[in-house]
Amino acid sequence: MNLADVKKGLPAIVVDVVDAYEQDPIARRLRELGFVAGEPVRVVARGLLGGNPLVVQVGATRFALRKKEAQRIHIQTEFAS
Repeated sequence: MNLADVKKGLPAIVVDVVDAYEQDPIARRLRELGFVAGEPVRVVARGLLGGNPLVVQVGATRFALRKKEAQRIHIQTEFAS
């Protein structure tokens, strides 16, 4: 599952950030911002039309991400087995 698909407010854990192509600068930047394996993350808010942008919280910091950026972040919800 990726971060763009998770319901607002549902606690999740980052599994990894996937490069869309070789040396993807957006995926690299997401990792630098703290989207790393094991980090707690949740969607705080979604935009009205099409859900863009998403406001996400990783650790204690909030970011606005486009859906395309959030799709690079693979997560596991706390309720998944």
